[in-house]
Order: sequence, then C-alpha cells, then structure tokens
Amino acid sequence: MFVRAYLRASTKEQDANRAKGDLLAFAKERGLQIAATYLENESGASLARPELFRLLSDCQPGDILLIEQVDRLSRLNGTDWNKLKDEIRGRRIKVVALDLPTSWGMASENADEFTSRMADAINSMMLDMIAAIARKDYEDRRRRQRQGIAKAKGEGKYRGRPEDKTRNKAIQLMLNGGQSWNTIISATRCSRSTLARLAKRPLGKE
Repeated sequence: MFVRAYLRASTKEQDANRAKGDLLAFAKERGLQIAATYLENESGASLARPELFRLLSDCQPGDILLIEQVDRLSRLNGTDWNKLKDEIRGRRIKVVALDLPTSWGMASENADEFTSRMADAINSMMLDMIAAIARKDYEDRRRRQRQGIAKAKGEGKYRGRPEDKTRNKAIQLMLNGGQSWNTIISATRCSRSTLARLAKRPLGKE
C-alpha cells in the first residue's frame, strides 16, 4: 500500500504546498510514509487536473489518496463528481481526508474485511455529502461575486483585473517560438483559457 498526497490550490497566487506539513504529520502518526506528492494549481470545480489524474494512474489497488480537505479533491458538479468517483473506485483507491475522520481508519493495513467494507461504505456516503457541500459553497461564492461585480458596474466602480501585459507578451513570444502549451503553462503558471486567448491574439496587439 502506497500513500500518495494530493495538494491543490485554485490559482497560482495561492500556495498549493501549504498543507504538505499537515499531511506528512498525519502519515507519520500512523507509521506511514508518503511515497509521492502531486501538486497543482487548478480549480476544484474542473476535471481538467493533470496532476490528479497522473496520481490516479500511478496508483495500484489499495493505495491511499491523501488530501487535506475534501474540497481539495472536488468542488465538482454532480455529473463530474460521479465520473471522478467511478475512476477512483475502478482503481480501488482509498480516499483519506484530514477533515473527514470517518476516512482515517482506511489508512490502516490491519483492518479485517468486514471493518474495511463498513468503513468504505460510510466513507463513500460522507464523501458525497461533503463534496455536495463544497460545490454549494463554490456556487454561493460565485453568485455573490457576480452580484458584487454587477453592483460595482452599476455604480461605475468596476474596472476588472488589470492585464499582466509583460507576461502575456512573453507568452505570445513563446507561442510564436514553437513552445508547447504544457511547457508554457509550466513556465508561466497561466491557465489554458488565457493561453487559448493569447494564441488567437496577433503579436503586439492588446
């Protein structure tokens, strides 16, 4: 059984590595060692997360996917959450979250079959509940954000986020130089949507 830690933050401005110490401490308390850590800055509301799926493909049946909070794994809508769950179940991976005590028993190799099956059933139900709460929280925050922007626009106060022109020009030069999208994203930490927009923009245009 290998333990694989998954660390995620939504934007490059956030520190996805922040919870690594807590995950290491949790594993150490249980006599476990984290075999690999997978780190990325992507939205939890999107299934487009290369590092998460690299982790899943590296797992063997019985391996542990260790996370700080369930929302690090999912702020997905119901359809996408079911797709991710099916992938996890199909690979027989155990999900252990620090904010989900019912999952902690799954980090033990000594549990008998009955206890393991009961823990898996309870944990699956709790994961569904917390993932649904995380999604609702995400949608509520997005709605409040839209309302705030609409109010600011109505009052003539909204200016939007200023464009990082220096970075975007460098990205355009990398694109024109034939650099791959993955290389550019790794080097600049820009999003794919930003990269797609800049790929369509003539060099020198703003």
